Amino acid sequence: MSKRELGAHLTRRLAWHQAVHDPAREPRNGLRWLAEVRRWQARRLAASFEGFMQDPKRRPAAEFFLTDLYGDRDFSRRDADIARVAPMMLRLMPQTLVETLVDAIELGALSHAFDLRLAEALHRIAPQRKTLDDALYARAYREVGLSRLREHQIDLIVVAGYGLGHALRTRGVSTLLAMLRGPARAAGFGELQTFLERGFGAYAKLDDVADFIADIERSEREVMRRLFAEHPEPFAPLPDAHPPGAKRGKAIRDR
Repeated sequence: MSKRELGAHLTRRLAWHQAVHDPAREPRNGLRWLAEVRRWQARRLAASFEGFMQDPKRRPAAEFFLTDLYGDRDFSRRDADIARVAPMMLRLMPQTLVETLVDAIELGALSHAFDLRLAEALHRIAPQRKTLDDALYARAYREVGLSRLREHQIDLIVVAGYGLGHALRTRGVSTLLAMLRGPARAAGFGELQTFLERGFGAYAKLDDVADFIADIERSEREVMRRLFAEHPEPFAPLPDAHPPGAKRGKAIRDR
């Protein structure tokens, strides 16, 4: 992909991300269920990461993943920073890092679009309820459907996580981030700079980025399979969940 094509791709993804979060353009952002969906999913993912948290080398990357890639957090400031500095990013940053940021933005937009659909489904099927449980979430999940897009969401989790780990380990990136720290904050895009620095610090401790991401992929694909299959305990831990050296998934192999 040329830099011009990458720039156009980045612009389209940012426009989608902004549109799906805009209450004026997307009224479902005002549904009361939306905040509960995001909180519940963050708790569910944190519980599935418990094994990572017990491993000192994987814990920083797991925490970064939960808070900065796939968690209950508003990424609008980070993505606004990316929109402002896109030309400079394309000029100074390794192309693999910019491609990964595009994947992360798409992941955020798609995840939020799914959350809006879940909130809408819950508004329809449980108008009197105020909190989620496993059974109600599973029912709303199946009500939304779109299994192929759910597969793509997991693909994006994989490629964004793996791509960021690979890009941040590229020679010269740590030096570039250090050089940009002062100018980034002075220019008003400190949120993006902080995101990259947190990622660099977290991934630096991992022995094998691909194994870490493969474990996440394995778990998330099984949860998705169970939810669509109406499994009675879709969120039960997998046997040997998050084992070191798990088989790498398709999205990593195709990257």
